[in-house]
Amino acid sequence: MNSSLQLLRRHVVGAFFLLTAAAGMVSCKTIEPEAPASMALRYGAITNPANVKVKVSLNNRAVYVLEGDEPRFVTAVAIGTPSDPTPTGSFKAFNKLPRKRSGTYGFFVKGDEIIPGKSSGLPSGYKYVGYPMPWWVEFKTGYGFHAGAVWPTPRTHGCLRLHRTVAKEFFEMIPAGATIQIDHSQPEDATIGKNVPRPTDYADPDHPRSVLITDAPLDRTSEILF
Repeated sequence: MNSSLQLLRRHVVGAFFLLTAAAGMVSCKTIEPEAPASMALRYGAITNPANVKVKVSLNNRAVYVLEGDEPRFVTAVAIGTPSDPTPTGSFKAFNKLPRKRSGTYGFFVKGDEIIPGKSSGLPSGYKYVGYPMPWWVEFKTGYGFHAGAVWPTPRTHGCLRLHRTVAKEFFEMIPAGATIQIDHSQPEDATIGKNVPRPTDYADPDHPRSVLITDAPLDRTSEILF
């Protein structure tokens, strides 16, 4: 074989191995999130809402929205305290309310006087205004996801708080009837749950009570601290 043919053969063989390696790299698919915006990881749009399910890891303080077995949305949550724990088990989403207020915790209002308190202790002459809980997705009677401060330690009365910048997005992607599985850990903790964005504004002062009793936290949730 002359030198020209040998050179040609080396080029052909080299090209073959390069193409084979490239094909192998494509076949080894890894799930990569889209560039994170605000407080969530996003993995593409949901195409079939009927296949949406939600997993919550209490230990990792994370919620995973899946379409089938494919991740779509991951964000941090605040969980219940030991005395008021978040329920565990399998539930269904229901009673979705974009403008909910608490029926238990809130404020006693009379003129310019605004006092925090429980509705059961409403003094005479005052009206009760519940604490804002916008973008409510209930999973068990009295328990739900809603916007609020996402603390890194157990903080809620059992509800699951979502950062105010992503609560609306979560609300809109979860259809009524979607399965919600809540446990102390989830398999996703070891994969997509490793890099969940963690809010750092949880200790920022709330807006004044005079603001929280208005429609502002319901109409402009992403702008109001509560």
